[in-house]
Amino acid sequence: MRNPLIPFGIIAVIGIVVMIIVAYFGVFQREAIQNPDAVQEGESIDSPEDLYKNSCASCHGGDLTGETAPELQQVGDRLSEDEIETIIVEGIEPGMPGGLVNNEEAGILAEWLAEQE
Repeated sequence: MRNPLIPFGIIAVIGIVVMIIVAYFGVFQREAIQNPDAVQEGESIDSPEDLYKNSCASCHGGDLTGETAPELQQVGDRLSEDEIETIIVEGIEPGMPGGLVNNEEAGILAEWLAEQE
């Protein structure tokens, strides 16, 4: 007599494997899912302004005056370029996530923001 639990066990194992695969690929697609208009890895940014527009303007405003996040006008007077870059890379609680741009782009963006008036 065959064990009736074996087919259910096989289906459960296949389901778990599928869920792990979906979760694995989902983690790497987080940015694309959250912001489909964002520049994807491997694409180049033409200017710091474009980088800001694609990654920051939705919260900090197109003119740096802030919308749902703090304003960034004259941020270079309050923070050094390195401090700005650290915030971009690591994020800051309670609302800004880190890692919205890669480290190279964070440096470009920090340099540009530090010079804004």
